[in-house]
Order: sequence, then C-alpha cells, then structure tokens
Amino acid sequence: MARRLRDALRLEDVLTNSGINYYIETGTYEAGLIFRQELTGAFFYVNPEDLEPSQKLLLANRFKPYNPARNR
Repeated sequence: MARRLRDALRLEDVLTNSGINYYIETGTYEAGLIFRQELTGAFFYVNPEDLEPSQKLLLANRFKPYNPARNR
C-alpha cells in the first residue's frame, strides 16, 4: 500500500521494470494515534506465484512488503 503518490509511482516503476504482473486498487486506511482519520491509498496486488519474488524485490528497493503476521 502506498500512502503518497510519489511512493506509488516509484513502486509501479520497480514492479514494471522487473516484469512482475500487478494491479492497483484505491482503498481507505486509518491513520493517527490521537485523532484517527480515514485516508485513501494505492493498494498493490500481485499474483500468488509472484508473491515471494515481489517481496524480495520490495525489500531490495527499501519498501516494506505486507506481512499478515505483523499487521494484525
């Protein structure tokens, strides 16, 4: 998920240049500790067979891939 447009564009370039198929969907997420607010971000999805290579690619390019165990 990219919160800022420049992050989304950079991530799109990384995935496209590596040949990984993906799709993007906008969605909402909550932010803020004291004053919670609902914001819109770009959610990136890859095919299941591309999951592990895309996670390695994201880490190599200083992104944080989604980790279901960590994001509960």
